[in-house]
Amino acid sequence: MTSTENFSARIDALRKLIADADAILIGAGSGLSTAAGLDYAGEDFRREFAPWIERYGITDLYTSSFYPFATEEEKWAYWARHIWFSRFRTGGTALYRRLLRVVEGKEWFVVTTNTDGQFELSGFDRDRIFATQGDYAYLQSRSGDNKELYYCEEWVHEAMAETKDCRIPSRLIPLHPKTHELLAPNLRCDDTFVEDEHWHQQADRYHRFVRDHHEDRLLLLEFGIGFNTPGIIRFPFEHMALNFPQTALVRFNRDHPDASLEGLDGRFMAFTEDVGELLERL
Repeated sequence: MTSTENFSARIDALRKLIADADAILIGAGSGLSTAAGLDYAGEDFRREFAPWIERYGITDLYTSSFYPFATEEEKWAYWARHIWFSRFRTGGTALYRRLLRVVEGKEWFVVTTNTDGQFELSGFDRDRIFATQGDYAYLQSRSGDNKELYYCEEWVHEAMAETKDCRIPSRLIPLHPKTHELLAPNLRCDDTFVEDEHWHQQADRYHRFVRDHHEDRLLLLEFGIGFNTPGIIRFPFEHMALNFPQTALVRFNRDHPDASLEGLDGRFMAFTEDVGELLERL
């Protein structure tokens, strides 16, 4: 059933897939948070980062992540606000809470490339979320040698409170508590990314969930996954749908709705419509 067919009919078909499913695996990318209203280049960004836009000419949250700040004091003044804006500012959003209500009562698991913590903030059980690319709520050793993570909310608020002229005091530059090495956000950008004990535990739980349900009526709900890192969720979901005979794939994607593989024989649906409206109707 394709995205061009009747919207109400597809909603009814999706409702039946959810009702009949033995288990539901949610895969989520940045498109889901965009649909939830988390705009990283819009009015909120321009208001909260006005001093940095004026001083450094940054234009959006993503590209500014790579800005070559001259000093650690400038860098961490920016990153404190970046982390707050992305992870702690909004709390859980209505769209994510709506998605939780859709899957409640089912066996479910989440795999996501998002680093904004929206699933956890919106009430999803942290033990059933595999955030493959990290989480803004944590800092790690810059070298990646130490495998511990450090929750940073308190530091973020302190750094923001003491930011002046786009700088923090030198004493607030975050250092490893044992080695005094500089820290970095726990975000996958190169081979220094720290996969701590919890990361590996959640990876095992994800793979165990797939193994346990590969012969069941497994429903794959894929939200906002494009072709930035398709090998993490998009392609594995298609592979599961193609190779598990009772598995159905439902893709919610405004720009890239089609399946890359043929042979799903009615076990694939695509939605390009507004995800918020869709989940509300469900």
